[in-house]
Amino acid sequence: MIKVKPRGNESIQQMLKRFKRLCQREGLTRDMKRHSYYEKPSERKRRQQRKAVRKTELER
Repeated sequence: MIKVKPRGNESIQQMLKRFKRLCQREGLTRDMKRHSYYEKPSERKRRQQRKAVRKTELER
């Protein structure tokens, strides 16, 4: 769980920006987007295979 406490004289906008940055670092936003809709197991498998192919192409 990500918690953000105000630092000294920090504004709400600055705290929100820091919170969003922490969420991105933890991969939370990517995970939320991935779970926002149902993905069929066959689609998931296809996506993972494409990812593996891209990874091996980059290594060459």
